[in-house]
Amino acid sequence: MEFEQIDSVEKLRELYGLPMELVIKKQKTQLDKFSQQFIELSPFMLLATSDNQGNMDCSPRGEHAGFIQIWDDSTIILPDRPGNNRLDSLSNIIENPHVGLLVLVPGFSECLRVNGTAKIVTNASVLERCEHQGKLPKSVIVIFIKEIYFHCAKAITRSKLWEAESRVDRNIMPSLGKILMAQIDPSKSAEEVKKVEAIIEDRVKNTLY
Repeated sequence: MEFEQIDSVEKLRELYGLPMELVIKKQKTQLDKFSQQFIELSPFMLLATSDNQGNMDCSPRGEHAGFIQIWDDSTIILPDRPGNNRLDSLSNIIENPHVGLLVLVPGFSECLRVNGTAKIVTNASVLERCEHQGKLPKSVIVIFIKEIYFHCAKAITRSKLWEAESRVDRNIMPSLGKILMAQIDPSKSAEEVKKVEAIIEDRVKNTLY
């Protein structure tokens, strides 16, 4: 199949037209009381980064509401909690500081988009500000806001993301351990798969912070 590609902004605009004036004017360069409140309510966000070759990555970040902290009107900070040590996001930020955030609040059909630049810091005072359950993050991502605006409710409304009837039974797919072992080495025995599942379960329970 040969795809009919749109290869210019002019052709794109011919297809879609221009945005409403409201959509342009809503974009700000600093936090206001509404974006601050939304961030303080959020327990989950997506962090988009890319390396210096333009290879993209998008990483989920979540914990208690308010884990994204407001430093000032144009700066927010994000603790880096224990993960799998791939360090894709952090490595990308070192190579290319440009980042994009999508901030979500359960029950809200709107979301908040943030674009800016970031750096990784280890100042003791900043780490201490992000202490949770007696644990400090190893580093904190400082994000300098260039663009911030609320995204309308259409996508979440269409997906019915927060509606109870949209929940999918987790048992419809195998456990993560089984999936990983099937992808890495399908010849692994059931006993070996169980060992991997136990490791994953233990990490979720005991290495959140």
